Amino acid sequence: MGQFLSNLNIRNGTDAMVPDVAFDIENATPNDEELFLYNQISSMLVQPAPELLNQLKNYQSASDLIRAAIASPTPEHENRAWEAVLPIVDKLRDFYEYAAELEDCLPQLLSMLCSGDVNKNLEKYQGLTKLLAEILDFVFEFDYLKMRNASLQNDFSYYRRMLQRGRYSNKNTDDDGQASDLRNAMIEDEQANRISLFIAYPTPMLKCVIDTTANYVLKHSVQKSVCDCLTAIWASCFLAVSKKRNQRPETAAFCLKVMVVSIILYDHIDPHGAFSKSSPINIKNSVKLIQAINVFNIPQNSSASNLMPALRYNSKHLNDDSTPKGVKNLVMAT
Repeated sequence: MGQFLSNLNIRNGTDAMVPDVAFDIENATPNDEELFLYNQISSMLVQPAPELLNQLKNYQSASDLIRAAIASPTPEHENRAWEAVLPIVDKLRDFYEYAAELEDCLPQLLSMLCSGDVNKNLEKYQGLTKLLAEILDFVFEFDYLKMRNASLQNDFSYYRRMLQRGRYSNKNTDDDGQASDLRNAMIEDEQANRISLFIAYPTPMLKCVIDTTANYVLKHSVQKSVCDCLTAIWASCFLAVSKKRNQRPETAAFCLKVMVVSIILYDHIDPHGAFSKSSPINIKNSVKLIQAINVFNIPQNSSASNLMPALRYNSKHLNDDSTPKGVKNLVMAT
């Protein structure tokens, strides 16, 4: 990766140069030193990702049964709605537990990549850098699918109402095998509150990443190092797409999604944001690259179709007075 971080000092406002990064984000592999952590985090965050996304893609709402139970609250209708909601709650529990794992693992990644000399870390731990990119890709994909399933919250709200009326799933038992109604009710109600707060956000996984990263920066005073790392990932993705016109559509989509999430994260971590004149991120060229998405033959139904709305509505500083009007207009108009 060489001296690319030092090259980031050569700036021209939001037309900052895109450094030539000697890092292949598509083919990076872990070395022996990072292999243990790589395998550990991969097993917890990367390997479960396809199944979680598949659950969202194939999500079937219980809204019809819920409406019937509300309109005619007979025991039969309520039991049917309850049985339909329970598998949905299990899925939501899986999503929430994944976010908890993400909250635990992300600081470990940031510690390896952002402690000390970031330039050397990114050269040395290319497998972990690629792992971080894969996590950011999942975050984008998950939130895209979540927003397309608005009935998730309605289904879960019905589950919470039934909990308040004394229903519970009977999954927890005492040591002697007898279910404890009070304990089950307390456990499920507490967990339901946490899950409800999690899914209340339009982009819950992105919020988890932003909050976890911000807390890490605050705790360890490594704002510059984390921003340098995010800038490097943005540059890697930008160059991977802009320099390889013949790459596979799924690879281009992966890089564009990671590029956008990196910009959003940077915008939340840097006090001046990603859109300011002092930002090392070239927003104008990034937007132009997104606009050229058809060049890469990415399917129109891909989550990559949501790149500009994601950048527009998840940013923190886009509407600041300090954001150049040309940049703001470009992002808002695209």
